[in-house]
Amino acid sequence: MRIFNRISSYTFHSLILPSLDTLTFLAWGILLFKYWLTGQIRLLIHPNYIGLVVVTGIILFSIGLVKLFQVYKKRKQTFRKGGEQIVQHVTLFPVGWSTFFLLSTAILGLLIPPTVFGSEIALQRGIRESLPLTQSQPERFRVNVNPEDRSLIDWVKTINAYPEPDEYQGEAVKVKGFVIKKENLPENYFLIAQFIITCCAIDAYPVAIPVKIEADQTQNYPPDTWLEIEGEMITETLDLAEEFYQEVPSERQLVINAKKLTEIPTPKNPYGY
Repeated sequence: MRIFNRISSYTFHSLILPSLDTLTFLAWGILLFKYWLTGQIRLLIHPNYIGLVVVTGIILFSIGLVKLFQVYKKRKQTFRKGGEQIVQHVTLFPVGWSTFFLLSTAILGLLIPPTVFGSEIALQRGIRESLPLTQSQPERFRVNVNPEDRSLIDWVKTINAYPEPDEYQGEAVKVKGFVIKKENLPENYFLIAQFIITCCAIDAYPVAIPVKIEADQTQNYPPDTWLEIEGEMITETLDLAEEFYQEVPSERQLVINAKKLTEIPTPKNPYGY
């Protein structure tokens, strides 16, 4: 019985654990490749870091192949060296737990695709009508671009740089985003929003602009519906202090007076940068 226990212990530490390590490296390499090849990587990370993710995937997969070769060589020696003493390191978790956790996470990532952030997460994180100070870089976008060519993010940057709502009144608008509805808004108003990623999905935050529609259209656009909106900018006074971190409960701000609303599928790359 003691011999069996020794063989089992040696097998666990010299074959089973290395095999799990190998599978973990291979699984994470495959997962990163999958995200890259399917385009899902854009739902998780800023495009500037995609190259780094691909290189990381190559490194992890290569390490997995090397470890696979080592496990194959060691497999032939497992029982012959069953009497050798096993040296164990002191770890915070029981031996193999961290490997099992990482492997399980990679498998879940392969089975469950990432989803696009929507209105529920936007409301949880808090909606902005301007950019944080660290993201306020008005010199990096063109203010002379035609108003109708500005994206939702461009409009937010423009307003952030020149926060004078009346200056934009009457300008043409054509933007895309998803619908957010709030109880404190009139029925014929909603927010058109988009998430901005600065590094990865964890730090993504939503920006939005209010939209005014006809009263008979209020039931046509449920939350999370992606729309292309054409219209013009107007200024109105709305109670959006909670959503937009305003100190004054109600103040004049830009609102899109929608003339044409077209429902569109969720874009493959739904975030702004």
